[in-house]
Order: sequence, then C-alpha cells, then structure tokens
Amino acid sequence: MYNRTRYQQVEEFGAELHVLNGIGTPDFWPARRYRVIGSKRIDDLVDAAWRWHKKVDFGGVLTFAESGLITTAAVAEALGLPGIGVTAARTSRNKILMHEAHRGAGAPVADFELAPSLAAGLAAADEFGYPVVIKPALGAASNFVFRADSPDDLRRRYLEAASGSPTMKWTLMEADGTDLGPDGLVVESFLDGSEHLIEAVAWDGEVSIGSVVDRVEADLETFEDNVHQAPTSLTPAQIRLVQAALTAAVAGHGLVRSALHAEVRFHQGRPYVLEVTPRPGGGGLEHMARASAGYCPIRAHMQVACGRRPELREYRRTGVYTATRALLCAAGQIADIVLPAEVSDSADLLFCRLVAAPGDRIARPPEGNGIVGFLGATGASRDEAMDNAVRLAGQISVMVTG
Repeated sequence: MYNRTRYQQVEEFGAELHVLNGIGTPDFWPARRYRVIGSKRIDDLVDAAWRWHKKVDFGGVLTFAESGLITTAAVAEALGLPGIGVTAARTSRNKILMHEAHRGAGAPVADFELAPSLAAGLAAADEFGYPVVIKPALGAASNFVFRADSPDDLRRRYLEAASGSPTMKWTLMEADGTDLGPDGLVVESFLDGSEHLIEAVAWDGEVSIGSVVDRVEADLETFEDNVHQAPTSLTPAQIRLVQAALTAAVAGHGLVRSALHAEVRFHQGRPYVLEVTPRPGGGGLEHMARASAGYCPIRAHMQVACGRRPELREYRRTGVYTATRALLCAAGQIADIVLPAEVSDSADLLFCRLVAAPGDRIARPPEGNGIVGFLGATGASRDEAMDNAVRLAGQISVMVTG
C-alpha cells in the first residue's frame, strides 16, 4: 500500500509498470502486469523475473522499498539490465557497511561501532561520550532509533531496540537466502546540528543535487516525528559542502549510476553523512522536490533504471514553500480514518498519502514507529506552509481501539 501511489506515478510518467512480489495480496495491481510467486527465496524471485523478462522484454528494474534493494540489484544483474550491483546494494542496506564505505572514502561520518552485546554498546558510548544514538544495522524509517544520554538510558534503549528490531517489516520482507551483511545494533556518536534530506543523482562520478529539504527537530529521543520544510534554509556555500561530502560517500559506496536519497546532519559547521540509499526518499519527499525545486525524483529513478542519464543541474528554488508532517496516532488498532473534504479539496494541500487503513495495528515507540500517513501543504512563506500543514493534519480524524 505504501508504494502503490508511487507505482501510479511511474505510469503517469509514461512507463508500463509490472509488479513482481514474492508474497503479496491479490488485486494489488492490474492482473496482466502483476505476479505473486508465493516464495521469498531470492533464487525463486530471480528465476520468476527472468522468465517474465523473456516474454515482456523489460527495459529496467526498480524498487522504492528499502527491503527490495538487494533483490532488485540481483534481478537486474541476472536480466542484464542497468543496476547498481549487489555489492553496492548490500552496502546501501546495511548501516555498518555503509559507514565503513563512507569513512574509507573520506566522507565525514559519525563515530560508530557495531554493538553485538550491551557491554559492547556501553563500551562504545564510553569511548564516544554521551549522548549517543543507537539503531538497527538493518533498520528503516527511524524504527527503534533512540538517543541515549546516559548509561542507564543506553541499557534501557539497547534492550528495546534488540527485542524490537527483528520484528520490523523491512527485516521480515527481505528475500530469504540473501546476504545482508552484519546484523545487530549500531552505536553512533551524536551530531548536534541541523538535519537535511537530499534527493540527487549519481552519474559516472558526478553527484547532482535536485532537492534539499530541512528536517524540523521535534523529537530527538526517538526520531519518530518527521516534520519537513522546503526549500532549504542552507546557503549556497553549505550546499556545496553537502555536495562534496556526498560525492565522497557515493564513491566509497560504489554507486556509479543511481538515483539517491541522502540524509546529512551538520555538526560543528560541517555536514556529516548519515545515510545514502539508491532510491527516492519516502514520506512525500517527491512532492516537495517537484514543488520547491522543480526536480522529480520518481522520473529520475525511472530514467536511471533504464540506463538513461537524467538532466543533471545545480539545485535551484522555485519560490514555492512547502511543509510536510507525518500523520501519527495513539498505539492500537485503527477503527476508522476520516479525511474530510476540507482537507482533500483544500487549495493549500500539496498531497495526502494514507499508508494505514482500518484494521491495521499501530505500534508507537518504543514498540515501533507506526505511521498513519503523510500530509504536505504549500504557503506563501515557510511559516505559512507549516501552519497550513498543521491545520490540515489536525482535521484528519483517526479512531483507535485497544
């Protein structure tokens, strides 16, 4: 459900999209272009893709899902289609491999250690100094990512992350038989500056930044409340620093031709690379990129997947201000969601994407980071766009039962 609207965007841009799922629900996509093979094994997925390719002759393979990066790379290799390669995909999926690659290439990264035990986590935190951040090596969407300000905090958060991370849907959706790299929890030194989300393209050593979005810091204990604004408040000089950091990170990563979503955090005046992944960012960031920067991450992702070079240009502002919020609710089972016409018909609405439905169970930190959806708004200024997003989001009603 989460990526279905993105699949629809791909078709709106002129592609005929076929969807291959290992395990999936019926009627998710038009039957002629949808297959569920009933297996999560990587060999079965590659074989099914190969047999389908012989009939259809696909022009490219892509994914929007973190859990699909390695499988997509393996399918592209097997079909002889453009792709990033399995090694680069694994580095993109695994936070330890990613940090090692970035550090080896000279990109600025936080201090980090894989913490296979609580004792190892405490030792790393003592070395780095508190506060620290603890997260799953194979995590996504800020699930089980915690800040710890003391050894007692770390003990509590380590146990919560260790018990919760194996239940993440991204872990459960990975193809069986895939080498995901080192698993477990990662302890990182805390970076105390502003955070920014980047949509970009890497092409033969050049990194072109298409969009820069500022994250509004609402919660630095669980990192769950995603609130964003665009265009960015960064200066042209700061954006050049970001581009240099990402160019080094991408080279270390082994990403030669790829659409990119990257996250950076400034620390003592310098941008540090938090992550780089070879797909567009989620949460409606493509809408913000199109409105505030005139750049379409979805279209660029399609072009790269087919081996075509997208337009590479310097980041520029359109003059449109945007703000987005994650739609959150209390923990429990969703009984009803009411999206009134005052929201869906509002001239200030940029987009509204529901990713949960009645019957779904929502977990909240520290048990998880379930989200009802995302909403974005526009305005004549940063403040007006944010006020509009808050107002519209407040009109959406979610009923939750225990």
